[in-house]
Amino acid sequence: MEYESLKHLFQHEFSKMVAVISKLYGLQYIETAEDIVSATFLLAAETWGVKGAPPNPTAWLYTVAKQKTLYHFRRNKILEKKIIPELSLKYEEGVEVVELDFSLQNIKDSQLQMLFAVCNPLISSEAQIGLALRVLCGFGIDEISEAFLSNKEAINKRLFRAKEKLRTEKVTIELPPENEIVSRLDNVLHIIYLLFNEGYYSKTKNQILQKDLCLEALRLGLILTEYERTNVPKTNALIALMCFHASRFDARQSEGSSKLGLILYEQQNEELWDRELIKQGMHFLNLSAQGIELGSYHLEAKIAFWHCMKEDTKEKWEDILYLYDQLLLINFSPSVVLNRIYALYKVHGKQTALAEAEKLNFENNHFYFLLLGELYKNIDDEKAKLNLIKAIDLAKTETEKEAIQKKIDAITF
Repeated sequence: MEYESLKHLFQHEFSKMVAVISKLYGLQYIETAEDIVSATFLLAAETWGVKGAPPNPTAWLYTVAKQKTLYHFRRNKILEKKIIPELSLKYEEGVEVVELDFSLQNIKDSQLQMLFAVCNPLISSEAQIGLALRVLCGFGIDEISEAFLSNKEAINKRLFRAKEKLRTEKVTIELPPENEIVSRLDNVLHIIYLLFNEGYYSKTKNQILQKDLCLEALRLGLILTEYERTNVPKTNALIALMCFHASRFDARQSEGSSKLGLILYEQQNEELWDRELIKQGMHFLNLSAQGIELGSYHLEAKIAFWHCMKEDTKEKWEDILYLYDQLLLINFSPSVVLNRIYALYKVHGKQTALAEAEKLNFENNHFYFLLLGELYKNIDDEKAKLNLIKAIDLAKTETEKEAIQKKIDAITF
């Protein structure tokens, strides 16, 4: 089997298999589950490389994983001494073999429960994202390191500490009680949101990795829609938001050069937008409107929807400004403030927006100076250029610096 095909299979099946094994034997054995699944894929690479892939590669993987799992726990006498006694209430008396269930429904149940376990607020958000990438998305340590612009040793230590915390706190792979599901779901949605942002606003130049991060976040969100207790309006709102943003992913990236460039919204080729994802986004946005709650995901999704309409209209920017006004009431942040001022400029002109922007003190925020550069352009080009130079100095990635430099070069005196 070709390397890329096996890699694709690994990313899609690794997390499923780890979730099923961990659900049955307990979260304390999550590293064992990862080792077993990794060994299964290693054997697949060796065997299929010689004999060719079997007719049903996924079924082959599940069968070998079952054998390796049972052998491991029996060899270490864990099955008889720990697992079966702990599972005695779940199985009829006299059952001696604990069978792994790789049915579609159990895989879905296991992944959903693993999602809540990994997104436990006992561990930091950054560690939760790392665990989600490894355990729920099947990313390798190299890929996680690149996503975080870190090194393998640091990522391994972070994941080890996170898993140790889950063990010491005796976190189980199960859905929270009914009275906790709402509060815990908020944290799960937040981690999925951060995971998506890690890809969409990524600092890495690996375009494939960026897109994979976004698509995996979207996949995790869709898992939540398959269960009544988690298929709620705010879940649908977050999925709509991710669909709208992901639809413009390809149009944001320049092609045909060794350096990955960022194409600003105004210059994007609308024909490269994914119309199917926009359609899906509208579907989930409509579903999100069925509840009485209006949260930040709803407002951000509606703003993202308007940005899938390239034409500048008065209605568009008036509604975007209204949505940012509402968003500031429930989710105040510098980025929301700056985006609101840009919408204010589109509705009421640069002078009105400049009066608001000059009141701010975001001296360490390159987006602030980028906005000032835009607002001063054609009013005071010297000030525009000075602000854009400050923005370059503060920008964190080469991609952003290159985009700002193009704005400077476009200013003529």
